[in-house]
Amino acid sequence: MVSLGCDKNRVDGEVMLGLLERAGYRIAAEPEADVILVNTCAFIQEAKQESVGAILEAARYREEGRCRVLLATGCLAQRYPGELLRDLPELDGVVGTGEVGRVVDIVRRAAAGERVREVGPPGFLGRDVLPRVPSGSPFTTCLKISEGCDNRCLYCVIPQLRGAHRSRQPSVLVREAQSLAAGGAREIVLVAQDTTRYGSDLPEGTSLTGLVSQLAVLDGVAWVRLLYCYPSGITFDLVELMAREPRLCRYLDIPLQHASDHVLRRMGRNMMGYDLRKLILFLRSAVPGLTIRSTFMVGFPGETEDDFEELLDFLQAMKLGHAGFFAYSREEGTPAALLPDQVPPEVKRERLERAAAVQREVSHAVNRARVGSEITVLVEGRKGGQHYGRSEGDAPDIDGRVFLNAAADLEPGTFVRARVTGAGPYDLRARVISTLPL
Repeated sequence: MVSLGCDKNRVDGEVMLGLLERAGYRIAAEPEADVILVNTCAFIQEAKQESVGAILEAARYREEGRCRVLLATGCLAQRYPGELLRDLPELDGVVGTGEVGRVVDIVRRAAAGERVREVGPPGFLGRDVLPRVPSGSPFTTCLKISEGCDNRCLYCVIPQLRGAHRSRQPSVLVREAQSLAAGGAREIVLVAQDTTRYGSDLPEGTSLTGLVSQLAVLDGVAWVRLLYCYPSGITFDLVELMAREPRLCRYLDIPLQHASDHVLRRMGRNMMGYDLRKLILFLRSAVPGLTIRSTFMVGFPGETEDDFEELLDFLQAMKLGHAGFFAYSREEGTPAALLPDQVPPEVKRERLERAAAVQREVSHAVNRARVGSEITVLVEGRKGGQHYGRSEGDAPDIDGRVFLNAAADLEPGTFVRARVTGAGPYDLRARVISTLPL
């Protein structure tokens, strides 16, 4: 399997592999295999192009006889099933986001010669604990707690691809986390389109705070991390839990998208720039040592130079630990695609570069301020003879690393206390002080 896009998509991919393995299939590490699944993304134009490229790359194996079945799964298949089957004759089928649990039957039908089109209602929820084949670090794994989204931002196609918000049952999630921890996971990363909405569709009393409280006490779990927290959904109970629960990482990923009221209103967001500043200041006062990560969009229709300068001012004032940026993509079927005053591509590219440059300086300053402090680091491996890992302020795959100076070999998957000795814009250097018990 080649899996692209977000962590939620990767979890779906791991479940598909797990179901296939349980049915007797042997999972291949290389693309030369009897069956290749390309698990696609379709969030923005760039992701769609990457997904089509991955399908075409896999199609070479199909054409050369080194692959018997080639299937496109995930969001691109959900969005453009007919177009993919029409334009890519090498494909043996398309599988939508709601068909994850039926992958074994679909693969068998495709192997028997059927050109499969299985695209129904979007978004596979996972109503029970299903087998998974890990695709990343054995010490860190994602737990998808809900599916779909109800926020309806004007630029976003996710509700079309994943459906309305549906929460998984907390008892199922606890059992799945126990299984993941028993398999060696020390860090459980909670993911969803909007993690803060978790439980809103379940019986009264079910909440993200309650779920995290149950996960944080499980044997073998050292860190619980929250991604994709919609700003207006962050509750006092959740903040209070983060301040007192040592296993809940002092880390919040909050996609803010912009800082200009004019742009935020046009996006259909429900918190304005002043509210976002106030939220960040409150979170920092309530949770000392908190790292905040965010994502911002540049070039939304109608974004003026003044709007963009307001975003740059926000970045410099708020001093977020991590931030990512992407240019607005005009997606058909979204209200934003019909808005006037579309920003030219060259302006979007220029603003993207400027925003990234400002945040690079901010991140470097934040990291330099950490020199001399002590941090806990999850050791992940070695690179160039040097151990590396992540602090609780660094999420896997998207944030920086901590490169460690150690007197002895460190076993991957262990935790150490270390003193920060140097800082770059993204990564830290630190000297190991002691190894911590699990």
